Amino acid sequence: MNRISEYSAMAEAGIRALEFPDGNLTGLYAPISYGMQAGGKRLRPTLLLMTADAFGGCPEKAIQPAAGIEMFHNFTLLHDDVMDNSDLRRGRPTVHSKWDENTAILSGDTMLTLATKLISDVEDAVLRPVLDTFNDQALRVYEGQRLDMDFETKEEVGIDEYIDMIKAKTGALLGGAAKIGALIGGASEEDAEKMYEFGLMLGVAFQIEDDYLDTFGNAETFGKPIGGDINNNKKTFLMVKALAGGGSNAEALKAAMKMAAGPTKVKTVTRIYEAMGMPAVSKAEVAAYSSKALAAIKKTSLSDDRRDAFRKLIEKLTTRTK
Repeated sequence: MNRISEYSAMAEAGIRALEFPDGNLTGLYAPISYGMQAGGKRLRPTLLLMTADAFGGCPEKAIQPAAGIEMFHNFTLLHDDVMDNSDLRRGRPTVHSKWDENTAILSGDTMLTLATKLISDVEDAVLRPVLDTFNDQALRVYEGQRLDMDFETKEEVGIDEYIDMIKAKTGALLGGAAKIGALIGGASEEDAEKMYEFGLMLGVAFQIEDDYLDTFGNAETFGKPIGGDINNNKKTFLMVKALAGGGSNAEALKAAMKMAAGPTKVKTVTRIYEAMGMPAVSKAEVAAYSSKALAAIKKTSLSDDRRDAFRKLIEKLTTRTK
């Protein structure tokens, strides 16, 4: 296998095959099933399977850990929705709005334990490093979420601070998925670390592209209204980078961000970003981190053919429309 779509289909099948208790425990497990069946890019499990296969492992034996990575990712989304008071996720009511907050918290806690069990379904020889990697990256995700929350009330956020935040919140789990896949596949410690670096850099490029699409994407293909980050005054790469430059445009941006949420605010902020050249700046940053991801792959012992699959993954994620 070397096509991304094949790994993605395998990951999806493994997730769909998960079974949960019903009966008097439906109130605990139905929200979990609901969240896991919502779809999404399945990027993390796909990356884990790709990496396991690339290093000579059997991807079929990595399906449970891949499902575990996706379970953990969805656990973080479920709790994020509670913290953000979000009513919709992927076009559907969030768990806390469909059920209630207590259910979302308890079902989320259960997802974390289920994720750990699924990720533990590996050969004994790699169990310890796999669990160490998973736990380390889980902590990084929590740290990233805390920083993101702190940014909401912090007037000024430096670009380095922002990059550190998305490395933790987005990049770490992608890095962890790649490293766990490498360990399952029998990679050396050095190769496994290079795969972590690949996932980390890919995560930064992925998030900056996501920030870009939230302002400059097409609503029909992006899957959600354009300008949500602007209306929510969210610290994104666009905002942080634009404000870092100072000057009259930065002051105009600060004033525009104080406007009431709505189409006028989105249009005003977008025009300021355009005047500051932020679309090109964002794309250049995506390209820079994509190059860093590619450089990490080139330092592994993988053959050129195996590396090409990861190059295609970078291209797919950084030229997407949704």
